[in-house]
Parts: sequence; structure tokens; C-alpha cells
Amino acid sequence: MNFELFLAKRFLNENKKEFSQAALRLSILSIALGLAVMILSISIVTGFQNSIRAKIAGFEGHIQISRYDFNSSLELPPIQKDLALVKLLKSNEEIKSISTFATKGGVIQGNGIIQGCVFKGVESTYDWQSMQSWLVKGKIPDLKDSLKSNEVLISKEMMLKLNLNIDSSFLVYFMQNPPRIRKFVVSGIYDSGFPDFDQKFIYGDLRHLQKINQWKDSQIAGYEVVLQDFKQIETQTEWIYDQIGYDLKVLNLNQRYPFIMDWLKLLDTNVYFILGLMILISGIGMIATLLILILEKTRFIGSLKAMGASNNSIRKIFVYHGIYLSAKGLLIGNLIGIGLSLLQFYFKIIPLDPQTYYMDAIPININWFYILSLNLGVLLTIGLMMWWPSHLISRISPIKAIRFE
Repeated sequence: MNFELFLAKRFLNENKKEFSQAALRLSILSIALGLAVMILSISIVTGFQNSIRAKIAGFEGHIQISRYDFNSSLELPPIQKDLALVKLLKSNEEIKSISTFATKGGVIQGNGIIQGCVFKGVESTYDWQSMQSWLVKGKIPDLKDSLKSNEVLISKEMMLKLNLNIDSSFLVYFMQNPPRIRKFVVSGIYDSGFPDFDQKFIYGDLRHLQKINQWKDSQIAGYEVVLQDFKQIETQTEWIYDQIGYDLKVLNLNQRYPFIMDWLKLLDTNVYFILGLMILISGIGMIATLLILILEKTRFIGSLKAMGASNNSIRKIFVYHGIYLSAKGLLIGNLIGIGLSLLQFYFKIIPLDPQTYYMDAIPININWFYILSLNLGVLLTIGLMMWWPSHLISRISPIKAIRFE
């Protein structure tokens, strides 16, 4: 054990004055509360971002591949299924799933009530994972039979507006000339908590749209690609673009919903502000504590200098002592921050209004890498901030310090 660390540990076991003890407790408390606020802030904001992105991706995938044209309507022109392209995309480890789809606008008539909708046709290989997690009643439509299925999945919002329930039947008028009418049966009801999508999307058999649009069985509107990690969306969009033909286009969530995605990115600015503010407050608290310790140990510093200790060695003693106090505050802060995050994650003790926040409770994303980075960043920053006031030691005269009362 080196000389500076030995003396720093001796400091910890000493009975300090009442004033310095109070200052130490306050500095530890400020670091603990600061870290707890940082953990909660980053967990809530990243949880909110992930939740909104997952909801949108659950409806339309992270990336869509469709025919290259300037059509901006819901009804996309058909493309031919490309099994070679699908096989190539599935070989990419960053791609979680790829599904075919087609969409068409329509009007639902049920129990004398009319509601606009977008019928989304999918196949039996569709990735239902998100819908399965949002399912509140019934089951996912069974599309595996060789005949067209009349089962559809509707939202809870539509169910309430149209007074429908499981096994209820209703008519959909598809918008074309002349209009086409199809009768469907409700097999399941979902609730994503995202009204902008819940109030329009119903899910059913792709073969209905193929027949209504007079498409061949091999024709679809496009592919939806779901990624393993949203952070890879731009990289994978470029990779997919390089694999497809000149007659196809690729659009990701950032391009299809720029306002929502930019809004989510703006939340990062709030997090950075909170992190910087909390680190600054914790650092200032430790600087004040270090100055109090130096003042209290002035005679001790003078004695060490008289015995030949260098200014650098004495500074290290106080910095080590401050780092120990910071680590103690970080431990308490982790217990508070992670504890509250886990309580909210599992028990959802703080609810939200889904109509306003698109979810029924404050979302939590516990990322251990972020938490570890916060701890290391706070400890390093406070350690560097304490080095500056420790330079006051070099101005202390041994003779004056020993006489200091």
C-alpha cells in the first residue's frame, strides 16, 4: 500500500468535527441523489423512445421495400415476390424478420356505424410478435388454410366505436370504382396504446386484396423488414438498397415518420442537460467538502510538509479520500435509482394516460452499459474536478500551518 492511500484510509477512521461530518454527509447525499436522478432520467427517456419506435415498427416494420414510384398513397402498386431477395435478407443476422404485405383504404360498417380504416393484408408468415403482445382479447387470425380467411384483427378503439366483439361480423367497403364489399369476422382485439394507428389499421388475409386488386398470387405491395436493433436502421437501409433492383425503393422509419423520429431525438438533449447538471452539482458539492477537509487538516498538511512530503503526494491523499466518498455516494445512488427503476418496470406504480402519452405507464429501459458508463463518468469527472482545489495545498506554508488553530 502506498503512502498516500494509507493516510487517506486513516482519514476515514478518524472522528471528524461535527461541521465537517455534516458536510461529508451532504456531499455523499448530493452524489447519491444526482446519480439516482441520472439513472431514472436515462432509463425513462430511452424506455419512452424504444416504446414509441417499437409501436410504429409493430405496425409497419423498421424498413419497407416497395415499388419505385412517386405514389404517396396507402395503396402501393404491386411487385413480384422475389424468393432470392428474401433468402438473401434472411441471411443477414441484423434482420429479425421479413414479411409481405399490402394495404387498401376502406370504410367499415358495423351495427349501423361507419368508420374509415386501412385494411392491411398479410400472409401466414407475418411477424405477429408485436401484435401478440398487444392482444387484449381473442386470437391472431388463422391464415394458414388454403382458402381465404375472413378472420381479422381490429383495435380496441374500433371495437368500442363500432360496438363489436369477438366473433362479431361487419362489412368493409373498399374504395374503388365500383366499390368492393367484403364481410369479415373479428378473431382478435389489440390495443397498442398508439391512437394514430389503432383507429385505422385492421389486419386480415392478403389474398382478399390480391383478388380485389386483380393481382396474381405472386404479387404483393412490398416487404416489411424488422431489425434486431433499431440503431442499425440507417446501416441496414443502405445495405438493403444495394441488394435490390432499380425498380424498387427502400424507406425506413426515419424517412417515413421524420417528425416523430426527430421529436424522439430531441429528448436526448433533455437527458444530456440533466446529466450535465447533476454531475456539476455533485462535483461542486465534493469540491466544497474537499476545501473543508483541507481547512480542517491544515496543521496536518504543515507537519507532512515539514517531514518532506511533496505537494503532489499530499494532494493525492485528499483526492483519494474524496474519491472514496464519491464511491460511497454512487453506491447509494445506484441502490435508489436501480431500485425505483425495477419497481416501475415490474409493477408500473406510476401510470400514464394512453391518449396523451401513447402508453399506460412510465416506460423503463434498464441498460446496464448506460448505468456502468454513468458511474464511471461521474467518478472520473468528480475526481478531475477535485484536483483543482487540491492545488491550494501547495500554497500552505509549513510554519504557518503548524501554528494554525
